[in-house]
Amino acid sequence: MGRVIAAAAAQVRLTPHQVTAISAVITLVGLVLAGVLAPTVPAALSITLLLVVGYAFDSADGQLARLTGGGSPAGEWLDHVVDAARNPGMHLAIAVSLFRFGDVDARWLLVPLLFSLVTGVRFFALILAEQVTPVPAGTASGSSGGLLGSLIQLPSDTGVLNLVFVLLPWPRLFLAVYTLLFGLNTLLMGASLVRKFRALNDQVLPRREDSR
Repeated sequence: MGRVIAAAAAQVRLTPHQVTAISAVITLVGLVLAGVLAPTVPAALSITLLLVVGYAFDSADGQLARLTGGGSPAGEWLDHVVDAARNPGMHLAIAVSLFRFGDVDARWLLVPLLFSLVTGVRFFALILAEQVTPVPAGTASGSSGGLLGSLIQLPSDTGVLNLVFVLLPWPRLFLAVYTLLFGLNTLLMGASLVRKFRALNDQVLPRREDSR
């Protein structure tokens, strides 16, 4: 979907910044609706569709930048800012929906709140690691784990979380799937933090002896 949107955006001369802004608006509408609408089947389908389309636009801005040669540090920064708002926003919208409409024990609200914390910590850790260890020129960024690596990271993919919103009309089923994702993301965060710390720690230069 991102590739199709990027190609269409290039045809109508949209800039990557505009595509990022469209992504942010569509996602915001979906999250607001998740918090204010009773989770009926039509509402859940509409919310899920908005989140999927918003994420597709988010995937398209970088592709459009590469296609048109219009990428910039400002565009990358803007994309990260939108991601930093969307990631916790999805879990907070879920917390609001469960509080207002979910016939579940109030303690279940801890799941989206803690999920928001896990998402925020992992996102910040990854971004900060990129800043303190810049990728050398000519080196592709991102994971090189292939298919297996992609499958392991699947629970943390925003596209997967978008689809979980379709289960909102059935709170207990939703919570079962959502809590499973929370547990898997917590494990992935722990593994990621350990791996990043070890990689960064190995780059510390040994202290030179005093030559006096």
